[in-house]
Amino acid sequence: MAATGNRLPLCDAGHVAAGPPGRDLAGGQLRGRELRSGERRWAAVHGGLTPSAPVRLWLRGVQRLAAVGPIARIPPDLLSVAGVACAAAALAAAAQGGRWALLAAALVLLVGVLDGLDGAVAVHTGRARPLGAVVDAVADRLGDLMLAATLAALGAPLSWCAAAAGLALLHEYLRARAGAAGMTGPGAVTVAERPTRLALVAVACLGAGLLPDGTPLTGWNWGAVSAVAWVAIGVLGFGHLTIGVVRATPRRFPPSCG
Repeated sequence: MAATGNRLPLCDAGHVAAGPPGRDLAGGQLRGRELRSGERRWAAVHGGLTPSAPVRLWLRGVQRLAAVGPIARIPPDLLSVAGVACAAAALAAAAQGGRWALLAAALVLLVGVLDGLDGAVAVHTGRARPLGAVVDAVADRLGDLMLAATLAALGAPLSWCAAAAGLALLHEYLRARAGAAGMTGPGAVTVAERPTRLALVAVACLGAGLLPDGTPLTGWNWGAVSAVAWVAIGVLGFGHLTIGVVRATPRRFPPSCG
């Protein structure tokens, strides 16, 4: 699944879409027409890619949730900040050890929901704005740092956690700088997008809570396994994104920028 939230180059729920779509509610649920429009917005900000079945399912889920009255009234920026707070709470829970890791796993999953929900609420309530995308991007990067720290709290070596966090920041910085230089779209949707990071940390927390002695058969530390996987996937993703950026970035600046 591609990255979620309301970032400038990537936003599953379309926080930076050009204005809110028409609302068509029946019994508190969105009709298929608006769900399809959400998929079109996702494709537009992902270089014309057709969303896969899991992505379509995710888009429909967050759009339906965003239409719920009490949630729709929450400021989108507050949802972004809530995602950071949940990531911090997951770190604190993981640091307690034992069964607390299960709570950390649930909180990490909640971070993923909030990451897509802020953008969906912004679009459905007409509050989408560029500054909201900036707020979300900063919140996501803070959350990434806390996710890496959560793996360290589970027992992963600090060096691997630092490498994982560095790759995540480098991945997003490359995309942001290329976008500022004139690249349209995300460059590439890689295996190292934020949902992958969330999934790796959630699995590590779940494993540490259910099987504290380590991974089956090998007995390896759950946090260490996820940190190594994060780094390996991050290297692949960064290479993929680099190729996409080279292909999608204009060769010259527009004349007005000269």
